[in-house]
Amino acid sequence: MSQVKILCRVNEADSFKINDNYIDYNINQNNIFTYTFWNKKLLHLPNFFTKTALDMLYISLFVYGADRIIPRDSTDDCWTRNFKLYIPVLDNNAWVKNKNLLEEMLCFLSGDSWELEFRQRELTKREKEYKNSIEVNKNKIDFNEVCMFSGGLDSFIGAIDLLEDNLERDILFVSHYGGGKGVKEFQDILRNKLIKKYNLMENNFYSFYASAKKGVEETTRTRSFMFFSHAVVLASSSKKTVKLIVPENGLISLNIPLTSSRLGSSSTRTTHPYYLSMFQELLNNLKLDVNITNPYQFKTKGEMIKGCSNIEFLRKNIINTMSCSHPFLYGETDTCHCGYCLPCVIRRAAILKAGIKDDTRYREVDFTSKGIAKVNYSSYMLGLKKFDKKRSFLNIQKAGPIKTDLEKFTDLYIRGMNELKTFLED
Repeated sequence: MSQVKILCRVNEADSFKINDNYIDYNINQNNIFTYTFWNKKLLHLPNFFTKTALDMLYISLFVYGADRIIPRDSTDDCWTRNFKLYIPVLDNNAWVKNKNLLEEMLCFLSGDSWELEFRQRELTKREKEYKNSIEVNKNKIDFNEVCMFSGGLDSFIGAIDLLEDNLERDILFVSHYGGGKGVKEFQDILRNKLIKKYNLMENNFYSFYASAKKGVEETTRTRSFMFFSHAVVLASSSKKTVKLIVPENGLISLNIPLTSSRLGSSSTRTTHPYYLSMFQELLNNLKLDVNITNPYQFKTKGEMIKGCSNIEFLRKNIINTMSCSHPFLYGETDTCHCGYCLPCVIRRAAILKAGIKDDTRYREVDFTSKGIAKVNYSSYMLGLKKFDKKRSFLNIQKAGPIKTDLEKFTDLYIRGMNELKTFLED
């Protein structure tokens, strides 16, 4: 595929051009992109954002937009695209120095080829107004931790564990939702449950919307970069070391394909250890004092449930969490779990492992009534049949290199596969 050149802008005054065919992409034009980062809740943050953190947010929005508007099936292999983005930034020198690292990180995350070219810009009028408003506002919030809050079962467990262990409640929970139906509804329900249970404030929760108009590509492998970047830019307002907590079970994090048909970038790498290590290196290089941690890196989903600090509160609200990769189908009026995608299967296996009654509504319970459910079940059983403990230390590196804790990751993988085996063979 020939290189797709996208000229990125944040305002109309930007007159930059190139002598080539390109897509003009101004994310502040509503017919091109919609996002809700700039809102009144930001005024309660302790300080305005650092330049590099704000740059990272915009870069992630541009990358996400490019990811959505160029379909994979337009390429020779129906997957790998070749992008070149021309991006305005506030700290040009910092990004030029880290250009190669960022490109490598994005290539690993999405499976595409990314080339980025940066140019200097200044604060926009809106950014200046927010900067001034934040600085004069005296009603500030204080925080030491930022936790990703997707509305899934893992993120809910992560929130419970944090709040059970943190009497100060100095945590920000960050959510993102796009154009799909269902995600925000589950996030809102869980947010309200947590506020009531742990006496939290609305200002403990930040939820952001972002959507590329005319977005046709559904794989959205770069969404996690945008999700994390929202958390990073909020963290940068604290002017102190902030822990960025990514609650995700280790089996999903490794994203090991069950069969050869799921090899490579067709498996997501949202929280893969190699991706997170590159992200942390980028943060360090940019002098952003944010430390990424996944406290459940070496736990299966079932172990996460069993070890939850308030298992009774979790048990009552499991039905309010959303794990499914496609909770809404055309023609349906309500969202629900499909029951047969891999996240659903791992969820069902984990709840069985924990010995909790599963009252979640699934479209498909026994893998028999829908064609795709039967295909998925056959694929899972084939993967289990080929599973070999002796090769586990090799299999865990199929989705990406594992440079540390090889023995821990291997043991985790074996335990996770045993959870799946118990459920699928039941």
